Amino acid sequence: MLNKWFANTLLNIIINMIILMTLAGYLHTMVHISGIGTAFAASVILSFLNAFVRPVLILFSLPATVLTLGFFIFIINALMLYLTSAIIGPGFQIDGFGSALIVAIIMAVCQLIIQTFIIKPLRRK
Repeated sequence: MLNKWFANTLLNIIINMIILMTLAGYLHTMVHISGIGTAFAASVILSFLNAFVRPVLILFSLPATVLTLGFFIFIINALMLYLTSAIIGPGFQIDGFGSALIVAIIMAVCQLIIQTFIIKPLRRK
């Protein structure tokens, strides 16, 4: 059970790292990452925040999430990215909250595509 959790967590960290590095390459005016090590550290911190802080924020913002039909989750994801940027420092920077929101939406779509079309079919084998 613990091995499966660890494998899933490590897989999510690697997927987040690849997505962050790709977005930093394509959206270089919005996201700045100084290197692979920084991308890995940002991914680890983002995964930690998503595991422990995000559920609390979702619980407290449940009325806003219901009123916006779930779109407020993107605001929470952007806050997690912005907080990760603040924790990492100059190695990982996001140029404003609007950039964080755009990156959070793109990351969510990329994660959905990767999980649906790559990870799930591989687990069925």
